[in-house]
Amino acid sequence: MGLVYVGLAIVGWGVGDFLIQRSARKLGDWEALFFVTLFATIVLFPFVYAALSALSGFEWLVLSLTSVIILVAALFDFEALRIGKISIIEPIYAMEVPITIALSTLLIGEVMTSTQLALIAILLLGIVLVSNKSFGTMRIKSIERGVIAAVLATIGLGISNFLFGFASRETSPIMINWFTSAFMAVASIAYLLWVGEGKRTMRNLWKNKTLILSVGFVDNMAWVAYATSMLTLPIGFATGLSESYIALGALLGVAINKERLSTHQVFGLIIALCAAVALALTMT
Repeated sequence: MGLVYVGLAIVGWGVGDFLIQRSARKLGDWEALFFVTLFATIVLFPFVYAALSALSGFEWLVLSLTSVIILVAALFDFEALRIGKISIIEPIYAMEVPITIALSTLLIGEVMTSTQLALIAILLLGIVLVSNKSFGTMRIKSIERGVIAAVLATIGLGISNFLFGFASRETSPIMINWFTSAFMAVASIAYLLWVGEGKRTMRNLWKNKTLILSVGFVDNMAWVAYATSMLTLPIGFATGLSESYIALGALLGVAINKERLSTHQVFGLIIALCAAVALALTMT
């Protein structure tokens, strides 16, 4: 069943990132984040209401820390997708895997092998290739738009992945998903009200309800499925296998958005995808 949940996470994140890109471009980062997290806050609340009063001080701390980190990571994530090509941004997110593995190794004793280290180096090579517009003159100026934001998002998401797995075991998959969503929903609507965008946000909710409901459903389905998968699978393995969603996201960018990649970027995409999958297979 753990593999089934990972499969749901792959589909949810791949399609979800594609829809998040559309939402961020149409509504902006903060509005898109609010709508995505509001959906989970409302839908999941009945399942966690009774358990809230039983949370320990340590569990509150873990949930709160995870929420702060994932809020920052999500804003960088939305910004990267808003300004960049999804076929470029998605492979960068494969770096969540080694970040999560490193944390699992350092903090809870899951072992990183020499093979995994080699695959991480290959993954980095693929990301360098796909991130640069020009193969012959790779420098800061040639980096694709959104890449820097994606790198910062990846660091936060890698830490969040580990904390999600840890918090799922301490509380429950539903609790960690509801708590982080509620935290981000409150933070984002507070910011929107502070900058005077409250009324426009409500108008956009009605005008774009189909897009908002779609992205809210698939993205939150992915997070719940991912958190549930780690109840029966090692955190590193579940994270590595779920990273296959980058292939789906990149494919949607090329097929539907008609994004164009240079030859070296295509090779970089393939290298990154293969390295991510191989890295997942080493964690069985």
